[in-house]
Amino acid sequence: MNSKNVIVVKDLLLSYKKGVPIIRDTSFTVKSGSFVFITGPSGSGKSTLLKSFYGELKPQAGFLQIGGVSLNDIKPAKLAFLRKYLGIIFQDYKLIKEWTVKKNVMLPLLIAGYSKEVCEAQTKKLLKHVRLTGKEDYYPLELSGGEQQRVAMARALAHNPVIILADEPTGNLDEYSSRVIWSLLESANEQLGTTIVVVTHSIPTNLKVPFKHHYIEDGRVYEIA
Repeated sequence: MNSKNVIVVKDLLLSYKKGVPIIRDTSFTVKSGSFVFITGPSGSGKSTLLKSFYGELKPQAGFLQIGGVSLNDIKPAKLAFLRKYLGIIFQDYKLIKEWTVKKNVMLPLLIAGYSKEVCEAQTKKLLKHVRLTGKEDYYPLELSGGEQQRVAMARALAHNPVIILADEPTGNLDEYSSRVIWSLLESANEQLGTTIVVVTHSIPTNLKVPFKHHYIEDGRVYEIA
């Protein structure tokens, strides 16, 4: 996962139904340590593209490589290995409602096989980081939407990912929680060198780190900044 280009896209074709392309004839790269926004109108394929990056949707044609791993015909074991290096933030949080906040944040660490002591210490640190100390034993439905997204952010950061993929991470949030999420993403990028790829309708105006901007139009991705 140390390659200069952590995401390589060449002549990519993505579709849910044969003959109906969502993303087509698209080529671009994302350098390690960069902060990238992908924007475009509703229905343009932003979330579809992001799904392909974590293996939820396989390419129909072209080439897609994440962290040096080809996703064209990736086997389940290899995909599970790759996802250990990814942090994923969903607009609808994807928290396990039957689990406490603490256990939700621990999930990537448990999958990775860390000891109970490491899981406990990392979770405590992260919940303080996302300003949720004292909510460890709450369940997701006892939290506000902003708090749930901050739990999802802590979970995405838990295993120190090389790449964070975020799908509209502040789309449904109040101003305070939005500021917290952008601040955490900036910190991960600036202090840890984490590559950040964010799908969003609008780029925040007060971002303090340099970023690249890709725009989707008519199924193709264009770099505009």
